Amino acid sequence: QVQLVESGGGLVQAGGSLRLVCLASGNIFSTSTMGWYRQAPGKQREFVATITDGGNTNYADSVKGRFTISRDNAKNTVYLQMSSLKPEDTAVYYCHLMRVTLRSWGQGTQVTVSS
Repeated sequence: QVQLVESGGGLVQAGGSLRLVCLASGNIFSTSTMGWYRQAPGKQREFVATITDGGNTNYADSVKGRFTISRDNAKNTVYLQMSSLKPEDTAVYYCHLMRVTLRSWGQGTQVTVSS
């Protein structure tokens, strides 16, 4: 069982930046694809970004050029650097781990962007 713990959320003004951090337990992090998803009130959870074990990244169109996903395998940590934040980025952000048939979610961290 893998546990994921997110941190770094908060309240920020539009145009500001935040960095989300997700720490994973266990010893499979380095061979896993890690991702960030988000869920706004009244909406379905949606894809934000992923990074493979080889470092390949993929982003939702809505965050391309503003968000950067990265990982530090030595620290079992994945990051989401968010810049030029917009009110529509307001959501609970979830960390996700995928490896073969294993899927795991964190508890989420709230990001609120004020206009």
